[in-house]
Amino acid sequence: MSAEARLHELGIQLPSPGAPGGLYVPCVRSGNQLFVSGQVPRNADGTGVAMQGKLGADVTIEQGAELARTCAIQALAVVRAELGSLDRITRVLRVGGYVASAKGFTAHPLVINGASQLLVDVLGEAGRHARIAIGVAELPSGVPVEVEFLFELS
Repeated sequence: MSAEARLHELGIQLPSPGAPGGLYVPCVRSGNQLFVSGQVPRNADGTGVAMQGKLGADVTIEQGAELARTCAIQALAVVRAELGSLDRITRVLRVGGYVASAKGFTAHPLVINGASQLLVDVLGEAGRHARIAIGVAELPSGVPVEVEFLFELS
């Protein structure tokens, strides 16, 4: 099943890609690779961030995983805007996840699993990827997670 068909089957509507919040572009193509800039979880209407706080203090692992899933959906929106279709993705190569963490929080992989699971749900085996999940002191606008992506294209 194509990625576009799977997205429809899952009932996922891709949002309009948000404008960059700084001096960068949403994505960069190099050869058959597409690097998607870090995505922070935005509200459904795109007007602001979905949540603020830190994992292990204000935000639960489940909430963090849902926010990471939102970041992956936003990344797919960037890919579609750039390529016209998700069906041009042949593989997810890498996911980099950053988790704003309270002192002592160590479950970063469980949070970033939200993004990883979404990619596997939409792309099947092509959605499996190398990954890093890092705890950080702060993220832009006080969000709990930020996720970046590297895709291989046909």
